[in-house]
Amino acid sequence: MIPITPGLEGDRFFLKKNGVLHATPPLVALVFIELSDIVFVVDSVPAFFAITKEPLIVFTSNIFAILGLRALFFLLAGVMHRFWALNYGLGIILVFVGLKMVWLNGLFGGKFPIAWSLGIIAGLLAASVALSLAVVKRSNSTLVPS
Repeated sequence: MIPITPGLEGDRFFLKKNGVLHATPPLVALVFIELSDIVFVVDSVPAFFAITKEPLIVFTSNIFAILGLRALFFLLAGVMHRFWALNYGLGIILVFVGLKMVWLNGLFGGKFPIAWSLGIIAGLLAASVALSLAVVKRSNSTLVPS
């Protein structure tokens, strides 16, 4: 549809060569990043509707997620090596959420208390961050108190 230059041409998305409009690799990368955002939105809509039937909440949650996730990624990318226990904490949270959907809701008459869920999730996140900060992991896989 539109020719693409083989290499970078500065920070430009489009370039005219011999009177023909060419796209540059940064434009291709931007298009794929935005397409992945759309896939994320389409994928997460059923999850939001499992929580609420209010379309405004579903719409605004997706918008804020898209706006915040990329910024949060770049914010945390530089310091993630310090939070080594966060992966384990998030794994335990996923196990808890799965158990809540499959088993705990049934034990509580179809509705596990939201305050308990949020408290458990916040506690697990705080504990994994605190553990990461309290115990520094060395590169040779030994743990040393900080």
